[in-house]
Amino acid sequence: MELRLGLIGLGNVGTGFLELLNEKQDLIRERYGLRLTVVGIADLAKGSIYDEKGLDLARVVELSRREGSLLPYPGAVEFEDFSSLDLIHAEQVDVIVETTPTNLETGEPGYTHIREALEAGKHVVTTNKGPIALRYRELKELAAREGVFLRFEGTVMSGSPCLSLGAECLRGAEITRIRGIVNGTTNFILTEMAKGMSYAKALRRAQELGYAEPDPTADVEGWDAVAKAMILASVFMGVQLRVADVERQGIAALTLEDIRAAERENAKIKLVATVEKEGGSVRASVKPEKVPLTDPLAHVDGVLNALIFTTDTLGDLMLVGAGAGPRSTGQAILSDLLWIHAYLSGEPGKAPPTLFP
Repeated sequence: MELRLGLIGLGNVGTGFLELLNEKQDLIRERYGLRLTVVGIADLAKGSIYDEKGLDLARVVELSRREGSLLPYPGAVEFEDFSSLDLIHAEQVDVIVETTPTNLETGEPGYTHIREALEAGKHVVTTNKGPIALRYRELKELAAREGVFLRFEGTVMSGSPCLSLGAECLRGAEITRIRGIVNGTTNFILTEMAKGMSYAKALRRAQELGYAEPDPTADVEGWDAVAKAMILASVFMGVQLRVADVERQGIAALTLEDIRAAERENAKIKLVATVEKEGGSVRASVKPEKVPLTDPLAHVDGVLNALIFTTDTLGDLMLVGAGAGPRSTGQAILSDLLWIHAYLSGEPGKAPPTLFP
């Protein structure tokens, strides 16, 4: 079986995915009987390529990283000459992989990309948090009507499969609370502060290592974690929260004295995201908390992420793993594509779940 892919967005995540796919192509064919062929790429800054026979992924990765442009690739054109919408509607594309940056105000341009692809009868895999956080219910219903798949494992814990764990492995259990560390940048900064480094120095160190963006606002002010809390609330508790519904406090105002005060109470400060059912409603928050050393979250350091699912059948179940990085997020995309393949190659006439079951 072959799935022909169109990639929208060739930043760190998109490039990391192509590098991983190029590395894993032989294994995927041998183990799963699947050929994943990238036939098109559209990136606003780097340009566009389309070739029904498939692209040279090694060459694309090299150009993306070294040149910052696809135009030296044979047949490549400016984005205006072959846009993301052109790629979505290309006849030879089966799956759209959407990796453009998150916009938590409007969800654009990812929302339009996903909606157009679903309406065109294309499966979608995305790592873009904005459209899923803001418009999950609408996109879920659209995918169901069109009979196609929408997968977004990489939107919460990157390659660590928290969405699959909660929705697929915990079938039959009721999830009453989800609590955890879902932003690696802030966790790294707080870990460095616990070693005695000031907030300003820890932030600079995170930027030097590539963990924090030049403008770190989305991470340090908690907006990234808010988007993830909204996704968790939608997927597991059926509630479409607004950004304003999530209580939010970042870490920028924390000082070394705050860290030391927590240590004197046998605790660590962590930026904790919580989504929980309270009666008939769902409450969500993202804020620094003094986490006792008896709590397993206190021992999740560096850029690691962790989520604890509280269920009625198993009690607490914890997942710890990489929560960011091009290779880790590329693994989430690859896993979602293989999930789609597993259902498409199943029994004839079988009606698979449209999203997460």
